[in-house]
Amino acid sequence: MTHESQADFAEFTALAWPRLVRTAHMLTGDFHEAEDLVQTTLVKVYARWRKIPRAEVDVYMRRALVNNNISRLRKKRIAHLLMPFLPESAHRHRGHAESVEDSAVLMQALSALSARQRAVMVLRYWEDMSEQQIAAALNCSVGTVKTHARRGLEVLRAHPLLALRPADQEAKS
Repeated sequence: MTHESQADFAEFTALAWPRLVRTAHMLTGDFHEAEDLVQTTLVKVYARWRKIPRAEVDVYMRRALVNNNISRLRKKRIAHLLMPFLPESAHRHRGHAESVEDSAVLMQALSALSARQRAVMVLRYWEDMSEQQIAAALNCSVGTVKTHARRGLEVLRAHPLLALRPADQEAKS
């Protein structure tokens, strides 16, 4: 690999690292596993870096991240120990305790999904990708993405921990 290509990869890695770790954390449910997943994925991507069109780097990286996570789950069949918080809090206007509780509930609910459903949910609602972008990232059809999204949402809606708490219901009234 040329020096210019190495510098390009190093720049991409430095800029993308926080976003990739947050996405991987949503996929794995564990911050340390997320970092390991991103590192493993970056090693694999580095080997092919020169062949990846620059316009497709993000799609390629997300696809590699999801595929490596699915492979990791298939190989190890590991039990997830969920973290009680996300790396970046989404609820800054609420108290820290409520945000930690919400994050823990979300991570536990996501763990009830299959690896593909979870990948679709994370890419759609965390990464804010369109169905077409998700299909490209997962190397599947838009119909498959829609099916995984529908089934994933059904599981999440039925999850007992995601039911509205009394305080939340009063706030909506």
